[in-house]
Amino acid sequence: MKSDKIFTGIMPALITPYDDDGEKYTLKRDTVDKLCKWELSCGVNGFYICGSTGEGPVLGTKLRMEMAEAVIESVGGRCPIINHIGAPSAEDAVALVKHSDSIGIDAISSVVPNFYFTYNDDETVDYYKRLASYTDKPIIIYAQSLMKTADIPALVKRIYEIDTVTGVKFTIPNYYELHRIREMCEGINIINGPDETLTCGLLMGADAGIGTTYNVMPVWFTELYSTFKAGNIAGAAQVQFKINRVIEAIIRNGTIRATKEALNLMGFDCGNAAFPTKKMPDAQLAAFKTELESYGVCFEI
Repeated sequence: MKSDKIFTGIMPALITPYDDDGEKYTLKRDTVDKLCKWELSCGVNGFYICGSTGEGPVLGTKLRMEMAEAVIESVGGRCPIINHIGAPSAEDAVALVKHSDSIGIDAISSVVPNFYFTYNDDETVDYYKRLASYTDKPIIIYAQSLMKTADIPALVKRIYEIDTVTGVKFTIPNYYELHRIREMCEGINIINGPDETLTCGLLMGADAGIGTTYNVMPVWFTELYSTFKAGNIAGAAQVQFKINRVIEAIIRNGTIRATKEALNLMGFDCGNAAFPTKKMPDAQLAAFKTELESYGVCFEI
């Protein structure tokens, strides 16, 4: 039976803060708590954890489980949490599903099981069926370029027929296909993925947005969403254009590394992106900070 839980609004794809001693990563639980509470104070509506922004696929299952537990503890039921459990190993994905179920995660999400191999539509459907066999939590499909199919909306429709699949995180810059999913899948919860085109996603039928740069600009994204919902599409577009200047700078400096560095500058001890990503050189970091400040980003929180 389909869940009636619909995720709406602005949901940061949380970064995962950790120490790296060269042999293992250790979660910075204090930073998780501080970041969650600040994002909530900025008006966000939920969190998406351990996806590509959270570096989940390159982190061990133990650290991912610890991250899920830390976010649940910090949030304390004040907003929903979607846990991305996709992993190169389907065995690890199942372990993460079971753990998510046991700690009270609101929903799970997953890309297809492995970045290195191509699966046909029947195999992809079977993967989501297996996940669903281990939990009655809502499952959010992850629609993006890893779906090697000729017709993504048709594949999403097939997966949506699984009882506990309730939504899709749509991370493809083709909004014709997003709207096709809206028309083909009655009641599906569509969540926009590309940060730089959130306004487009909302216009074509998305209920919510999940994004990396929401971490750095939660107030601007909540402003964009509320402006759009008030019927002021032109106003929402103007906020989007302001946001996109910052997004361009973040992408140019290495998306995950730059997002973490921006949060470090705000006073969150996030560490760096996973090895072998190098830390940003001091001169580059100073120029990055100056550029973001010129766009209106405030590093005093």
